[in-house]
Amino acid sequence: MLAIRSRKGFTLVEIMIVVAIIGLLAAIAIPNLLRARVNANEAAAKASLRTISTACESFRSVQDPPAYPGNLAALAAANPPYIDANLAGGTKQGYTFTYAAAAGGYTCTAAPTTANITGVNTYFVDQSGVIRFTSAAGNPIEG
Repeated sequence: MLAIRSRKGFTLVEIMIVVAIIGLLAAIAIPNLLRARVNANEAAAKASLRTISTACESFRSVQDPPAYPGNLAALAAANPPYIDANLAGGTKQGYTFTYAAAAGGYTCTAAPTTANITGVNTYFVDQSGVIRFTSAAGNPIEG
């Protein structure tokens, strides 16, 4: 009597095809995932600059005489605080924030912590409240 063996499992060719398909999908998906992270960091930087701008105006409105804060720490040290401690520390979500008090105003710049990895554009706001940015090519743009 002949014994019939049933073979269970996959052949080497079938496994190689599956690995090739997974590699192709990863090659397509990973760059999109990295770009999505950069976009999220840039959106967070713009939102943080809006927060800083609003906080500066609120801070100024309660001062007698009206004056902008000297640094980001002053916004976080107020009671209640105008911004969170992370933002007052100067680094948040892949961007470094540089605040400078000026005569009758302020400037705040958000630059990527690691250029072209955590962000591409550099953003800027002053007492006008308009957020401007410099593109990767170095061209200043309002927006």
